[in-house]
Amino acid sequence: MTAVKCNPDPQVLRLLAALGTGFDCASKAEIEQVLNMGVDPSRIIYAQPCKTKSYVRYAAQNGVKQMTFDNADELYKTKQLFPDAELYLRILTDDSASLCRLSQKFGASLDSTAELLELAKKLELNVVGVAFHVGSGASDPKAFLKAVQDARYVFDQAHALGFEMHTLDVGGGFCGETFEAMAAVLASALDMYFPPHIRIIGEPGRYYVSTAFTIACHIIARRPVADATLGTTSYMLYLNDGVYGNFSSIIFDHQNPIPQVLQHGLEFKYGLRRSGYDTPSMTEYSIWGPTCDGIDVISSSCVFPEVLEVGDWLYFEDMGGKFACRLLTYSQTLINNQPTPSAQPLASMASATAMTLSTSAANLVPALFWVADLRGFLIYTYLFLRCRMGDIRYGLECCLRFRVRFLASYISLRFDAVKKKLKWGWIDH
Repeated sequence: MTAVKCNPDPQVLRLLAALGTGFDCASKAEIEQVLNMGVDPSRIIYAQPCKTKSYVRYAAQNGVKQMTFDNADELYKTKQLFPDAELYLRILTDDSASLCRLSQKFGASLDSTAELLELAKKLELNVVGVAFHVGSGASDPKAFLKAVQDARYVFDQAHALGFEMHTLDVGGGFCGETFEAMAAVLASALDMYFPPHIRIIGEPGRYYVSTAFTIACHIIARRPVADATLGTTSYMLYLNDGVYGNFSSIIFDHQNPIPQVLQHGLEFKYGLRRSGYDTPSMTEYSIWGPTCDGIDVISSSCVFPEVLEVGDWLYFEDMGGKFACRLLTYSQTLINNQPTPSAQPLASMASATAMTLSTSAANLVPALFWVADLRGFLIYTYLFLRCRMGDIRYGLECCLRFRVRFLASYISLRFDAVKKKLKWGWIDH
């Protein structure tokens, strides 16, 4: 499974669907989006323990049987609206070491699981498995060990009541920095506590897509801040995007995106790394979004050797996981006359693709870079130049056609890594 809410970009979902993954959906809109791509309902789990009644009806009408629950009211709701559903009991976990703690909101404690299973039996509902989630951006591998142990306990409770559970959903929480350690502990725990015939599914989201996206933002205003005591000048930079747009996860997901200089004047700096012997004088900046809200801050302090000006560009890597949800698709994007980084020699841009320019609506949406191989960059550069020369329709249509191909080169590697590390059947085709 992959968590749709992490990044619902249509091209990402189409690629993952083609790779054979299932989908963790949390709303009617997400279920509808996945079904409209031609995905079979059996590959979808409605992983929202507290569901809107109309959404349950929609799931029932479209054959999306798999769904989670964690309380008695949800069982009565399911009995009324979708008695044939295949239910997963969501249990509480220790997610104190995660960036986003989900157990504060969802999950049945072990003190209540027996009672819930007994009620499900009384209502003649079909409980087929257990689900848990150790929190988004989890960092403690031991959380998986304890969660698997608790899931085994609930499986035994269900067996005593006559349920034939066949699936364990281990949720998400994976990120690139800790994946190896997490996967090792989780795989070992599963081998220890669950027999091979139990189907294991997971819901990685950010692990697949976080580093596949890079956001480029335009400096729309600058405010100098002089320090008379030290005799220095720092600057407040205002960008065309902020926490009410693609940087919302600064607030909601506790992320700290790192700004880097993309273009200063006519100099293109994407991907450039300074040598350890280069120690230029540095200028301090704080970086802000375009709104009038004081909490719209992207970075409270950072330094660059350049004295940046209005019209320069910054970029932020690793923006695919829950950052990119608000991005426009290519088919929604217009080419306008906003200033863009000028064309540079191919050698200095080998891994960068051409950008989608922001919409004409006050230049509020940042450009989007797709990190791909050199071949992808060359094709995108060609299409970009066609757009700039006036052949906009052709360029956009080709961008839409080629986009998924180059994204595939990255996400396919992540997908293969999951299957290799978790050989016990992470992906359910």
